[in-house]
Amino acid sequence: MQHAEITGWGKCVPPAVLSNDDLATFLETSDEWVTSRTGIKERRICHCNFSDMALVAARRALAAADLDANELDLILLGSLTNDSMCPNTASLVADALGARKAAALDINSACTGFLYGLHIGTNLIRAGAHQKVLVIGGEFISHYMNWARRDVAVLFGDACGAVILETSDKPVGLISAKIGCEADAKHAIQITNLGSAYSRLSTDFLYTGWNFEGQEVFKRAVKSMAQACADVLEESGVRVEDVNLVVPHQANKRILDALAKRVGVDESKVFVNVHKYGNTSAGTIPVGLTEALEEGRVAPGDYILSATFGAGLTWGAGLIRWGDRVQPLSNSDAELPPCDKTALEILEPHIKRYIEHTQAG
Repeated sequence: MQHAEITGWGKCVPPAVLSNDDLATFLETSDEWVTSRTGIKERRICHCNFSDMALVAARRALAAADLDANELDLILLGSLTNDSMCPNTASLVADALGARKAAALDINSACTGFLYGLHIGTNLIRAGAHQKVLVIGGEFISHYMNWARRDVAVLFGDACGAVILETSDKPVGLISAKIGCEADAKHAIQITNLGSAYSRLSTDFLYTGWNFEGQEVFKRAVKSMAQACADVLEESGVRVEDVNLVVPHQANKRILDALAKRVGVDESKVFVNVHKYGNTSAGTIPVGLTEALEEGRVAPGDYILSATFGAGLTWGAGLIRWGDRVQPLSNSDAELPPCDKTALEILEPHIKRYIEHTQAG
């Protein structure tokens, strides 16, 4: 049986930092209020296109695997904040990379997008349909944020991550996964006024609306992720105490703590970076995995448990058996275009627009 080993990894985090104190300059909030409720101290704001972030993360992942882009035969990109409706962003990345032999597919499953992509890519390799797959996950969520809404504006940030999957005879990579969707709760996380269900003739079409039912999301997220984790551990025959590291979706610290308790894993094994980046949606897991490797928290043969949930309400969990290599074979000098503005300067016209729209009723 063929397996899909993770041979490359990379991330792209924009340089502009939006702190909780920055948010307090235009929202009724404070660093203490945000930190005590979410664990988030700051988040990053993108100054360019989402595809620029995806391209940098992809190039760094390719370098880590010492792979040429023309060797790829599939690119899977998880995001809901694509550059355009058509063409898809995966094709933009394929063109910029020079991946002439790769099929290109976007996956819109919100925060669950990367894990869905990892699951799809792994099983296509197992089936013999593909051999070298690039999986990307990330968001330019600040572009669609309602900056007049404290309940959502404090939570999200921009970032992107990527991994390379390659055919292997060794039993490594994503060895077990469980994905699903509680569609009856699709209302709990919604971005409205954007899409073919909304009239483009309405002035509201210019303003993305948000529906975010925090208590409902918390309850369902913890329950679904914990059950999915239990399922993948049972399927793989791995005990929870044998898990070396947990790299979960970084929604907020309360959900991370509740998940660790529900699964029965020691909090010291849970990778956390939500304080630095906030919720970067489909970017949280690949960025977290890359940083865990950079920090030396992954060893050859480790079991890495991951879990996520997102709008839909989509959810999933996966158990990864790491291969022999934890260091990149090469490094890329890929960078985003220079940024000459602060996060507040980037967001200023968006903040003004949403606050004025809200005040106008």
